[in-house]
Order: sequence, then structure tokens, then C-alpha cells
Amino acid sequence: MKLTPSHRLYGLSAILLVALTICSRNFSRTGEASFFIPLAVAGVAYVLAIREFFSTPRFTLRVIVVGLVLAALWHLLFLLMAPRLDDDIHRYVWDGRVQRLGYNPYIVVPSDPALGALHTPETRTLNNPEVPSPYPAGAQLFFRAVTAVHESIFAFKIAFVACDFAIVLLLLNVLRRSGQGEHWVLAFAWNPLLATEVAGSGHIDIVGALLLLVSVAALVRRWRAVAALAFGLAVAVKFLPIVLLPLYWKRVRMRDGLLATVVVGLLYLPFLNHGRIPIGSLGTYVQRFRFNDPVFATLERVAAPQLVAGLAVLVGFLTAIWMRRKSAQGSPDAFAWPMAASLLCAPVVYPWYLLWLLPFIKSTSTVPIMIWTLSIIPTYYVWQLRTVGRPWLVPGWIMMLEYGSVAIAAAIIVLRRITRSAALQCSADQAE
Repeated sequence: MKLTPSHRLYGLSAILLVALTICSRNFSRTGEASFFIPLAVAGVAYVLAIREFFSTPRFTLRVIVVGLVLAALWHLLFLLMAPRLDDDIHRYVWDGRVQRLGYNPYIVVPSDPALGALHTPETRTLNNPEVPSPYPAGAQLFFRAVTAVHESIFAFKIAFVACDFAIVLLLLNVLRRSGQGEHWVLAFAWNPLLATEVAGSGHIDIVGALLLLVSVAALVRRWRAVAALAFGLAVAVKFLPIVLLPLYWKRVRMRDGLLATVVVGLLYLPFLNHGRIPIGSLGTYVQRFRFNDPVFATLERVAAPQLVAGLAVLVGFLTAIWMRRKSAQGSPDAFAWPMAASLLCAPVVYPWYLLWLLPFIKSTSTVPIMIWTLSIIPTYYVWQLRTVGRPWLVPGWIMMLEYGSVAIAAAIIVLRRITRSAALQCSADQAE
């Protein structure tokens, strides 16, 4: 009996469900074989599913619904697990809590003995307690809003999964309006990073990814004010999408850009310190924090870290300018690659930073980015190294595996395009 593409996709979804169920049960053992092996199996199943998406123009609505239901199931399993060692979510609770108590998260230092009474059992374990918060104002107000509803880690995870669900609904609408196969929503929903970093650990990046997707969808529909405002709010969650500014040039009106700028500025009003816009520990982040940064580490040997960080932003800008020239307005590639290029040169590249890229993986040219969302998984091993007292450093072999996989994928795509172009040229010459 020959399996149809739908049957193969059902089989792959079952493998993903089993593998991620096992992974969720070992979520606290980040870096151990019991966590890595099922996650690797899920990654292989995901790659095979992407292959099916490319080879089959359309899948039935039933296949898509079943795929989304199964994705919701394994998201629920991770949602019920406690966050593992990458505990940024504890900082989110702290920042929201101190705001509601009348303090400025850009000024107060969690480890200050004078603030000991402000802590709860969940906030006492936040990371880097010796520095104030680095998160922009949009993220801060989101933290405050969530803690106003319920002050807990679980409340944040619920909020992040809700953003995940909203992205699925918006992607379905975007795919339907653009005439693309709606099954591509599964390329987002099935990515293992969503399970581990949104439902599992809970990271604010998914909020920014949602706002950015709203902006892109509005830009395509020529809702220019909405596009500019959503983009500004995305930047106010984390600064990464600022490199996409060239994609908005002359595609939104000047007054729309001014509106977005004013709104973002207003977000900072509650946090002004003697009339100055606060940056918290952002400077410390650039100066001291390092993780999975082969390009940044190489350039830092010959230049100051602030200069190299600026170069990372410049690389993103230049990539956006190039993508604008070669891509259609609203093209997913145009939004994915500038952020990916900037991250490649960044001082810190955590797995959850790639959540920003997931809604835009829908074409052959973004396959290297898709590979990156999987090849970055071995960096989880560093958390295991930290528990046994080893340095906070990604081993060289892991970075070779991670970035080498991306380079090989990119080389294969470029080679195939060159071969195809040569074949077409040969056929044209013969026809003459």
C-alpha cells in the first residue's frame, strides 16, 4: 500500500507527539540524553514534515486541523511543566511586581538587601540579580499587565501560549488571503522551539513575533497606520526588529511613522529617570553577556564590543535594504533574513531569540533559517554544563554543528539555483 502525503504527515505528527511528550517529561533534565534524544527525534520529524509541505501544494482541512490539535496537545504538556534553567520568566514576574509596587525596574537591583522583602519564592531565583532589567518599555508594560491579572510564572506561560495561538490564527488568515497552502501554518506550529521556549520556559519574544506578524499582515493590506504602530510595539518588546526599518520606508506614510514613534515614546514615560530615557542593564548586556557568538567573539578581538554590536545592527539594516530590492512587499523572506543576519553577528544568540523568525519560514530561501531553529538545540547542553560547575561557554563542536548545518543548507540551495539557472539557459540556447 502506497502512503499518501496526508498519511505520511499523520505519521510524522504522531512521531512529534510521542517525542515531545517524552521530552516534556524530562524537561527539568536540560542537556541530558533523556531530554536531547526525543527532542532530536522531533527535529528530524519536523524536517521531514517541511519536505512534505514543499512537495505537496495542498493538504485537506482535516489534515491541518488534526495537526493543530496535536500541536496544542504537546504544548499543553510543556505548559504544565515548571520552567527549566533558562529562567528569564522569573525576571518577568519580578519586573511586573516591582512596577505594581511603585518601583522602577530600570533602577532597582533585585539582589539589593534593602529590597529583600519585595521578593516572592518565584522571584528569588531570577538570573543575574546584580543588574536591573534590560527589557524595553513595551515588554515592561506587558509584565505589569500579566502580574495585574495573576502574579505567577504560570500566568506568564498562559499569556505566551495565547500569543502562540494568535499567531496560528493570523498565519492561517495570511496564507488564505495570499493563496498559499494553509498547511504552512504547521511549519510554525510544529517547530520544537515553540514547545520548549514558549509553552515550556516562557519567553517574551513570542509577544514581539506576534506584533511583528500583525505589522506585516497590515502592511500587505495597506493598513499603514496599523502596520507602523504594530512595528513600533514589536520594537518596544525587544529591539531586534529595528533592523527591518528599510522595509517600511515609503510603504507607510510619514504621519504613520510619527504616530508609532510617539506611542513608543509614551510607553517610556512611566520609567523616566530625571527626564532621561532609561536603558537599565542594556549597556551591561552588550559589554559583558556572551553566548553562542562565534562572529561577535571574532570581531571583538579587534574592536570594542559596542562597535561590534553596532555592526550587527548595520548588517541587519543592509540585509533589509537588499531584501527590499529583490522581494515583494510583505514577503516573509524579506522579514526573516535581516533579523537572522543581525542575530548571526550578535553577542548573545539564545535558542528563544529565533522565535522571531518562525512566522516567516515559508519558502525555499528560508530553509537555512529553519535548519538553524533545529541546529541551535544542542546549545541546551551548556545548561547541563553549568549545573556541574563548568564554564558558561558553548563548546566549539556544538557551534560547528550549529552554524555548519546552516552553512551547508545555504550552500545546497545556492548550488541548486545555479544548476537550475544553467539548465534553463542551456535549454534557451538550444531552442534558438
